[in-house]
Amino acid sequence: MNFKLKAGAAMITVLFMTAIFAPLIATSSTGDWNRRLMPPELSFSAGLLGTDHLGRDVLSRLIHGARLSIGISLVALFVSLALGLILGLLAGYFGGLCDSVVMFAVEVLLAFPGMILALAIVSIAGAGIFSIVAAISIVSWIGYARLVRGMTMSVKERDFVKAARISGTSDFGILTRHILPNVLNPVIIYSATNISAIIAQIAGLSFLGLGVQPPAVEWGVMLNDARGYITTAPWLTIAPSASLVFMITGFNLFGEGLARHIGEEK
Repeated sequence: MNFKLKAGAAMITVLFMTAIFAPLIATSSTGDWNRRLMPPELSFSAGLLGTDHLGRDVLSRLIHGARLSIGISLVALFVSLALGLILGLLAGYFGGLCDSVVMFAVEVLLAFPGMILALAIVSIAGAGIFSIVAAISIVSWIGYARLVRGMTMSVKERDFVKAARISGTSDFGILTRHILPNVLNPVIIYSATNISAIIAQIAGLSFLGLGVQPPAVEWGVMLNDARGYITTAPWLTIAPSASLVFMITGFNLFGEGLARHIGEEK
């Protein structure tokens, strides 16, 4: 195991454990108007990361926000992965009209910058968790489809696939038993690095007020709340920003380390 893989795995583990045990770790969830905009202090009772404009403990909100930030990112990742994997397999294996339709959709979506397209979708569908997951999934499945399509077109020409076809194995059997296992490694590596972009997009949409809506706690929402206090209470911006950097760095390190590890095994 290389250093990047170990470091990324450790950082991701910290994030997941924080999200899972958030109710036990962060006990302060209500605001105290008399303690609003208090700076960070080296005391858990006073607030290690200070309080926000409503007197709420920033550390507690940060810990609870990890649940939504990680949860929404994973859901969007799995939806886009499933969609791209299925369409990429079908396009690469069957070719012809199926391939033309899928690649036409890919080219149309690639004509728009990803964030602009996500903004347009959320603006039409309305702000909310469902809309943000749908928007990110529509933007992100393209990469998976292109990757899987190319891999499938290569694998289907190999001798073991031809032998399976001659022996009477169904198309579904060939796709699931012979082609899918051979395209999974690149897809897993791509997923581990692509989730960083998904995290940034979700935080960006929430920051713009088009994603997660208050009173739900998410790091992008926290950044949005802190916009008016950048000079007077900078800790409100620093805490969620640092958390996003930590999470994105962790997944990037894990993805790069995983790619290297799989490459070394080959």
